[in-house]
Amino acid sequence: MGVNATAWWRSAVIYQIYPRSFADGNGDGIGDLAGVRARLGHLAALGVDAIWFSPWYASPQADAGYDVADYRAIDPVFGTLVEAEELIRQAHALGIRVVVDVVPNHCSSEHPWFSEAVHSGPGSTARDLFWFRDGRGEAGELPPNDWQSIFGGPAWTRVRDGQWYLHLFDPGQPDLNWEHPKVREEFEDVLRFWLDRGADGIRIDSAALLMKDGELGDFDHAEPPVPHPYMDRDEVHDVYRAWRAIVDGYPEPRALIGELWLPDPERFAAYLRPDELHTAFNFGFLGCAWRAKALRAVVDATLAVHAPVDAPATWVLSNHDVPRHVTRYGREDTTFTLEHRQLGVPTDRALGLRRARAALLLTLALPGSVYLYQGEELGLEEVEDIPDALRQDPMFVRTNGANLGRDGCRVPLPWSGGAPPFGFSPPGAGRDPWLPQPAAWRDRTVEAQTGDPDSMLELYRRALACRRSQPELGDGPFAWLPGADPDVLAFTRGGRGALACVLNLSTAPVGLPAGTVLLASGPLDGAHLPPDTAVWLRT
Repeated sequence: MGVNATAWWRSAVIYQIYPRSFADGNGDGIGDLAGVRARLGHLAALGVDAIWFSPWYASPQADAGYDVADYRAIDPVFGTLVEAEELIRQAHALGIRVVVDVVPNHCSSEHPWFSEAVHSGPGSTARDLFWFRDGRGEAGELPPNDWQSIFGGPAWTRVRDGQWYLHLFDPGQPDLNWEHPKVREEFEDVLRFWLDRGADGIRIDSAALLMKDGELGDFDHAEPPVPHPYMDRDEVHDVYRAWRAIVDGYPEPRALIGELWLPDPERFAAYLRPDELHTAFNFGFLGCAWRAKALRAVVDATLAVHAPVDAPATWVLSNHDVPRHVTRYGREDTTFTLEHRQLGVPTDRALGLRRARAALLLTLALPGSVYLYQGEELGLEEVEDIPDALRQDPMFVRTNGANLGRDGCRVPLPWSGGAPPFGFSPPGAGRDPWLPQPAAWRDRTVEAQTGDPDSMLELYRRALACRRSQPELGDGPFAWLPGADPDVLAFTRGGRGALACVLNLSTAPVGLPAGTVLLASGPLDGAHLPPDTAVWLRT
């Protein structure tokens, strides 16, 4: 296959690194850039085409770095700007591209702009960069409107002089006013800063939330009006057209990648027009039930949405915001809902692993690009028994524990050894990882799985190598095989069926099409494909 250098994002396998939890180079229990550089060989051996870094910027870490205090500086807990530049250089030397995360909807409450706004007082030009308003009630003691934070509770916090500021997430993340030209100019400069340092792509956090209805009126949250007061407003497309012009001005191909949680497929596709973003995350696939009918429907819908704008689809099973898919697939209800973050939901790990192995072959065979979340190549599960005192996600705090938050998918990776920290930190570091690792992970380390042909890690390595070697895979033609069992997904890639993928979601073995097996997610039953198993074959 190979990755088209002129449009690499159309077929790339992109690996998400959550810096705090990937590898700790200095022994403080928190992952850092030195740790990533030391483990680049793992990513090269895995066979990924690019890595995407969750925010590594200077931040008080109110929301794990998504509260940025300086978009041009690396947080000291991770390293320095010089180290980031060297990491990009070393990744490029290994043939791995680098995508950086930009957070434009909000900054940190410790950002110099917000500090100036708070100290300048009502009516100041500094406050125009945010959404400051007087409160309601006799003494302004009530929030300006009924908007709620995505993390729980009101979306407003009051400052000492009595005004309130808007934050759709944590109070440490004040929303920026994208109607102000200074905000737009600043982020255009931030893009150039990282592109000039070799970044091959920009992942845009909360891409649909930038623009707000200036009236800031109350609304029915159960049935929001159209247009929505702060989500997917038409004005936001002007921002991304300007960004696309910047990106297209570089001689080497650079990509804009949007985080878009939008239910309307036409509204979603609008962000992927030729003069806006290159790709966007496919959350419909991530949250889909492990059912043939549901998966077929979401694949069809995804391809239908992307075709008119000639944008490549993306496929993702896990990320830093959702429970790990080994755990989700090991449950009776495999769709993603907030309830999957609750304790006490029965999970069959063996079933989850079998389905996760099959899901890998499904995603890698679909047309477009694929995102892998760190640790999924090890078959890691969601860690649900983290003590409350150690949980750090603001979702957990702001809901008083009703939502366990996202810490369970962010536990530091196990690399080697038989006990925590499993090689995450250097030997003798003396500091525990920032979140506790389960003792059961002794069998999930990179060291334990390397060389074991039945391990999840070796399946990932074989699958990525096979994908790269097959010219039909990645971006390109796709067609369902006619006559397949309704509980089986079977499709071809490459026109006349040169390569086929078959996934059995039924409860009994099914016959395989005639052909040569290239790769299977699990043992085959002669000429039959067992349940929850996928296969690639040359027909």
